[in-house]
Amino acid sequence: MWACGARRGLLGAGGRRWSAAASCSAPSRVRALVYGDHGHPAHVVQLKNLELTAVGGSDVHVKMLAAPINPSDINMIQGNYGLLPKLPAVGGNEGVGQVVAVGSSVTGLKPGDWVIPADAGLGTWRAEAVFSEEALMAVPSDIPLQSAATLGVNPCTAYRMLMDFEQLRPGDSVIQNASNSGVGQAVIQIAAALGLRTINVVRDRPDLQKLTDRLKNLGAEHVITEEELRKPEMKNFFKDVPQPRLALNCVGGKSSTELLRHLAPGGTMVTYGGMAKQPITAPVSLLIFKDLKLRGFWMSQWKKDHSLDQFKELIFTLCDLIRRGQLMAPACSEVHLQDYQHALETSMQPFMSSKQIFTM
Repeated sequence: MWACGARRGLLGAGGRRWSAAASCSAPSRVRALVYGDHGHPAHVVQLKNLELTAVGGSDVHVKMLAAPINPSDINMIQGNYGLLPKLPAVGGNEGVGQVVAVGSSVTGLKPGDWVIPADAGLGTWRAEAVFSEEALMAVPSDIPLQSAATLGVNPCTAYRMLMDFEQLRPGDSVIQNASNSGVGQAVIQIAAALGLRTINVVRDRPDLQKLTDRLKNLGAEHVITEEELRKPEMKNFFKDVPQPRLALNCVGGKSSTELLRHLAPGGTMVTYGGMAKQPITAPVSLLIFKDLKLRGFWMSQWKKDHSLDQFKELIFTLCDLIRRGQLMAPACSEVHLQDYQHALETSMQPFMSSKQIFTM
């Protein structure tokens, strides 16, 4: 039982500890997906009831609306990501919530506003939370809910990679692997909006034609398999299609080597993921005789290197694309928090074409 006036440290948001002042009545409790150890997500994540702190002067009470499961969430729980929150932690780096109440010192947000995390590690897989104002960023509420919930990671990564590494012009080509991923689908759509041609590499699968049709409906010009990319006939393919100056690699291993082979001289391959868990092998001849460049990209690092205003500008640019119908959320399967184990297991299966997204 709580004693009147007692205070106690609680699991918090964004690395903070919650401090709940108890009255003679029990404090509010909210559901959250918490992990106390690193390991297999379906084994270490648990649905718990957390006590909700009172709203302080610079705090914002948020009701979460939707939060997806991204590969980075899985990696973070497994303990093999570049940013690891202090344990125990609430899962989820992305999502959208609605402001319920604000503290007396809050000036940039008001009840009813939609908000997304300003940074990774906030812990979005929960029904409600009290966050500091600086941990949140307002987003327009006139875009689809799933678009808002999946706005801050994959589309941002796609846009920055298309804009920051090569000076591409309409008609230029971009080649990418993992084209069915959340980033891959965003690359297809943003590239089409910019007048760029995309060569989209996917793994062979039973429903290949269905996937090809879906990616082409998003704006993909070409969809080819990893096996097709290795065939000598690809030389004829590039007689009709400009050699890409930019390659986007989320796989590594042999797949990334094949992307390099088809880059135009002086081109750049940007790596933002390593799904194959294999190193990139770059033939020396390609580096010397084609002067290819190998770069890496991590959205969390981009945020550290840029101001909040620049991040806001990026978000608003993407929202404009969404409003114009040029950028849609990836296919999503909505899941309730209590069904988290099935959702986590499903998100880790190969050939998944639908992103698991928690709805609160």
